[in-house]
Amino acid sequence: MNTAVSKNVTIISYVIAITFIITMITTSVLLNNHQIILPELAAMAIAMWVYREAGWIRHPSKILFAPSLTAVIGFMVNLLPIFYVGKVGIALVLLMLLLRLIQSNLAPSIATGLLPIVIDVDGWSFIISTSILTFILMLGVLIFRLNNGIEAEVKIHYKYMVVFLVLNFIWISLTWAVGYPQLAAIPPILVVVYESLQKPMYNGKVAFKQSLVLTISATVGTLLYFTLDSWILLTLIDMILMYILLRIVAIRIPAVYAFPLLPFIFPEKVVGMLPLGSLITCVLLFGSVLAYKKLEIKRSGKVMQI
Repeated sequence: MNTAVSKNVTIISYVIAITFIITMITTSVLLNNHQIILPELAAMAIAMWVYREAGWIRHPSKILFAPSLTAVIGFMVNLLPIFYVGKVGIALVLLMLLLRLIQSNLAPSIATGLLPIVIDVDGWSFIISTSILTFILMLGVLIFRLNNGIEAEVKIHYKYMVVFLVLNFIWISLTWAVGYPQLAAIPPILVVVYESLQKPMYNGKVAFKQSLVLTISATVGTLLYFTLDSWILLTLIDMILMYILLRIVAIRIPAVYAFPLLPFIFPEKVVGMLPLGSLITCVLLFGSVLAYKKLEIKRSGKVMQI
């Protein structure tokens, strides 16, 4: 009986979350403003309302304030008269400082902070949209008490913020050196990279699955984008396919739901690069996380022996 109830609740949660995502896209189409589309909000809806990810819903108020503040930071950095990768680097440092200051580990805040730079936001509609949509997500968590029973305070390992920055600066330098600075920041991937660093256990199997589903997500989203004209229908199909993909691979990665929405807002010259660019980014960044985690375990083992 409890299993049946649980399944029904899960189905209803998926329906509500996907309806939220489609409503965001529909609003964008009606207002003819693609800058109010926030792909990471799709990931947040699934993670918070369906998966009930503890790290994302532990502090409901931060669901609103963390992404909204990082969106403002990204918007302001984008106004600076400097080159693209410079903006990305400055934004990443400021985003980590903000998360440290407000003592938050809400990884999607990284995406909302980078998007204004990636899509070159030129108005306040992005920030207004971020605030409204995250407010709705927060309300959902509060009204249905999704954070009940979750430990209020957990230790945040801030050293991984530094590691995250180092890995990203290396990656940014590589993209700039080879002439593809557009790939310096693919928000959904960076969100998963940040969360992977925070995990106490990480192995090659997880890294492989992450790279696989994110690359497939990028490929499917890009191909369908060039195949269908209706963004609303396209979104519905994308969300269903992402659900099937995650069920097949047997892994939970909310960012997969964000990837198919990137073609809606990315510059046209970047959209065609997403599948291959995502594969290369995933292999190098998740490979780097794996190497770091193995080194960390090796070092901790030596310390214990001493």
